[in-house]
Amino acid sequence: MGILKSIFYFVLAGVFEIGGGYLIWLWLRDGKSIWYGLAGAISLIIYGVVPTLQPPSSSFGRVYAAYGGIFIVLSILWGWKIDKVIPDRFDLIGGFIALIGVLIIMYYPRG
Repeated sequence: MGILKSIFYFVLAGVFEIGGGYLIWLWLRDGKSIWYGLAGAISLIIYGVVPTLQPPSSSFGRVYAAYGGIFIVLSILWGWKIDKVIPDRFDLIGGFIALIGVLIIMYYPRG
């Protein structure tokens, strides 16, 4: 499996996790219909499946550790585009450091 396909699965998992959490947030905190909560729950179930599509040689711990960095960056982007919270330089620096961690944890060649 190529790195681009692996990153695609990380981003896809992030969209389902953050999107699902956001829908549940809207249901419980903003008084939206229960359908938001149900859609959020379904999205979170799909999120749980997507990381299993990572390379078979990857361990659960490594995949989820690397995914944590992707989650950080996607959360910053979600906040910016959906919640209209412009990331400051510390958000950007932290996101960049998280991405470096992803590259080291998931893609650094091991012997």
